[in-house]
Amino acid sequence: MTNRNPQAAQMADESMVRNLSAQARAIWPQEQALFERYRLAADARVLDLACGTGEITARLAELLPGANLIGADIEAAHLNTAARRCAEYGPRVQFTRADAYELPWQNEFDLVVCRHMFQAVPEAHKVLAQMHRAARPGGVLHVLAEDYNMMHFWPVAHDNDEFWRLGPISYARNTGTDLRSGRKVLTWMHELGMHAVRVDYVTLDTVRSDRESFAQIWQAWRDGYTDTIAEHTTLTRQQVWDGWNEMIAAIRDPHGYGCWHIPVISGRK
Repeated sequence: MTNRNPQAAQMADESMVRNLSAQARAIWPQEQALFERYRLAADARVLDLACGTGEITARLAELLPGANLIGADIEAAHLNTAARRCAEYGPRVQFTRADAYELPWQNEFDLVVCRHMFQAVPEAHKVLAQMHRAARPGGVLHVLAEDYNMMHFWPVAHDNDEFWRLGPISYARNTGTDLRSGRKVLTWMHELGMHAVRVDYVTLDTVRSDRESFAQIWQAWRDGYTDTIAEHTTLTRQQVWDGWNEMIAAIRDPHGYGCWHIPVISGRK
């Protein structure tokens, strides 16, 4: 593994801050019930790995008022934003810079969360192994792992499946990452010897979700990733830009349809 963070520039871009905000608004209403299902102790210890700007850390702190949370990320600017966002929770919510491939914790957390990261790093199963190491026996791993073959849009002028195959999925493969990790995490958890492993799905679509929040996710991806996708694939910049815009238009079309199925995989150590 030559580069642990091949999407570092995109993750640090202001478009990612917009993306994290829109994703949290759109996804949390469905994902919250999954966290409630874990029935954690009132004083649980929680690690939010790749916490970004703390959007979900703050929501977890609100959901678990007696818990102690650590948010960890590699991007210092995001951690500063997260610390400001969660200042009201006092010392029970802390943030630290950490390498997901070499976590400093072992057998410590009742819940280890990682969301929207596995598609952005190489050999994501190694990150999962570090999460497993950080969890205490009986602790829960909660992974929101994207799979970019689980998206559908209509009406679009061009083949949307072809756009994902030739564009983002090829870009990821050519830069050492995998945009289809979502389908693999259940197997990886079993290989780690975890039990009570299951897959749930958050479904964002133009029936269940706020169209504007949904569209803002796609706008942020367009703004942050168009140039690098064009650089690393056979698509031109205009083709990439137009592909994003066709999907955004379908989301905003009151008679159009957009759908994103997001696997959420969980298991106990």
